[in-house]
Amino acid sequence: MKPDSQLHPATPGLEGEIHQGPMYLSRASFFADFYVYPALAAILVAFAVYRMPHRWLAVGVAFVIGFGTWSFVEYILHRYVLHHLTYIKDQHAKHHHDQKALFGTPTWLSLVVFLVLATGPAVTYAGLELGSAFTAGLMLGYLGYTLAHYTIHHWNARPGSYLLRLKQRHALHHHYNDRGNFGVSNGFWDYVFRTNIELHGETLDT
Repeated sequence: MKPDSQLHPATPGLEGEIHQGPMYLSRASFFADFYVYPALAAILVAFAVYRMPHRWLAVGVAFVIGFGTWSFVEYILHRYVLHHLTYIKDQHAKHHHDQKALFGTPTWLSLVVFLVLATGPAVTYAGLELGSAFTAGLMLGYLGYTLAHYTIHHWNARPGSYLLRLKQRHALHHHYNDRGNFGVSNGFWDYVFRTNIELHGETLDT
């Protein structure tokens, strides 16, 4: 198997730019998601239940749908935005070159995207309460993705653990770049769209 440097040669000048750009975050900026989104999700769910005390089951279903929807959003964003959209793909390439750097989307920006592209349409079609619950689920799905991506690159995994399987899947993604394994927190949509990559009789460092 060819090393990654032969499959995807380093972009000229990129090495000196790894720690530059809007996707490179300080530790405070990177971990802000872990404080902001749980608090916002709790507020949104509490608001929905308060406004619809007799429809808490509907609120729960909207939350679960939002949470589950994130895995599809994760796949689409990773496959088509992070790897193909001009400028963003160049920023994402820095992560492929320096996998320990804290790359991500600033909390304020991801929050604006949630409000415009998720909360707005959800509230329009499902109402304020159910739209809020859906958004809360989507936010926690996003947070789960962020946590999974961080642990893949920064934690050690026990043999046979789910984290080890995620690390192996993601190592293959980094090795083959935009050929597959776009799901980070899970591989469901890679199987659906036939972009799942597996090794047969070979190993990759995780």
